[in-house]
Formats: sequence, C-alpha cells, structure tokens
Amino acid sequence: MNESPQISIVVPVKNESGNIDNLIKEIDIALSKFKYEIIYVDDGSTDNTPFELKNNLKINKRLRVLSHTSSLGQSAALRSGISLSKSPLIATLDGDGQNVPSDLPKMIDLINQKPNQLVLVGGVRARRKDSLTRLWASSFAKYCRFLFLKDKHPDSGCGIKVFHRELYMRLPYFDHMHRFLSALVQREGGIVLDIEVNHRQRMVGNSNYTNVGRFFVGIFDMLGVVWLLKRMPKDKTCKEIFND
Repeated sequence: MNESPQISIVVPVKNESGNIDNLIKEIDIALSKFKYEIIYVDDGSTDNTPFELKNNLKINKRLRVLSHTSSLGQSAALRSGISLSKSPLIATLDGDGQNVPSDLPKMIDLINQKPNQLVLVGGVRARRKDSLTRLWASSFAKYCRFLFLKDKHPDSGCGIKVFHRELYMRLPYFDHMHRFLSALVQREGGIVLDIEVNHRQRMVGNSNYTNVGRFFVGIFDMLGVVWLLKRMPKDKTCKEIFND
C-alpha cells in the first residue's frame, strides 16, 4: 500500500483460527471510504492462526502481520502493532470477532470532532453477549476502577477503541495496561469519550482468559495504576520565560 493511511486497525490475536478471515473482510467493508491499514499481531499462536494470516496476506494489500515467537500478552501485542503503525489514528479490535467493525466510522467521526486535542474514544457494549459470570466480573471490575482510579468510562474494558497514536505513545507501558487505558489517558491530560457499540457472541474458539485469572491479575495491576496516579505531578504546566 503506497498511500499514507488515515487510520491503523490493530488486532492482537492468539489462537483465533476460524475468526481471522471474516473479521478482516468486515474491516475492509466498514472502512471502504477511508485510507487504512490492518495490522494483525500474532501473539504466539499454536493453532492455524499463522496459516490463515499468511493466506490473507496474499490477497489483501492493506494487511500487515507481525508475529511474537512466544506469547507476551495482549498489551505487548497491541504495543508492537501500534509502534509500527503508519497513521496518526489507531483503532483496536479484539480478534475474537465480538467487536463489530461497522462501529468504527462513527467512532472516527467522533474523534475528528475534537481537532488539536489528544482523545480516546472507547466503545460501550450494548446488550453484551457474554455469560452471566463474565458480566458480573466486568461489573465488579468497573466498580473497582471507579472507586480506586476515578475512571468514569462506562465500559473501559471494551476492546474496540479509537485514539491518537501520539497519546498512546505518551502512556507508561506495563503488562495488561490495555485494561486501564481510559485512566491512563486521563492521567496524561487527554480526553476520554464514550460511544455505544454493538457486541456479539464468539462464534469460534474459546477465550484466552478465565474470570478467576482476570480477577487476581486485575487487582494486582490496579494497585500499580493507583501507584502511578499518585505520583503524577499536580501541575503539568510549563511556561516559557522571555527576556525583558
């Protein structure tokens, strides 16, 4: 692809064989009016995911594929893709197909309404197609993020987001940081917006996470984010001094 893209779609995947082809096709349809690139980051898959990505590379000139030789986690996969992206705007999607690419144009339109500002637009899943245990776990995590981090985003765990690349690169990096992007953006002085998006059931494969695993890792990581927020300078202004 020779033209400079307006937006890079970054999709981290691990063992998502069966979900690759359809999601790439949906992204192409949704963004047909935009200049874009699609960056898939294979985070150490052991199924047919690499094979399916290679097949798509042969027919899709907008697709780029990065590969971790071993699994480093979703945050590391996102950082790899964003670091090598070629556009000022980034969109992220979960690779399981539960996020709906057709929501992206309205999210791009919303972020473009805030020119000259650094913004994150986070999706809010309407009528979530998840199990009751996962819904309960998400509600508890949302309450904890509000209580300890003052994160007011209604669904900061939602995988579909659009944000400025420059804003992301300013954020402190750590494992699992993708779960706390809205709080970290607020810490950096960026604007956090929310917009209702669609959500659907996973059709193929299984989640790479368990509710128990999410809970314990989430608590540990949240304490780290609390530590970061407390050490943020209270006054970030900087004034130039002129000679009289």
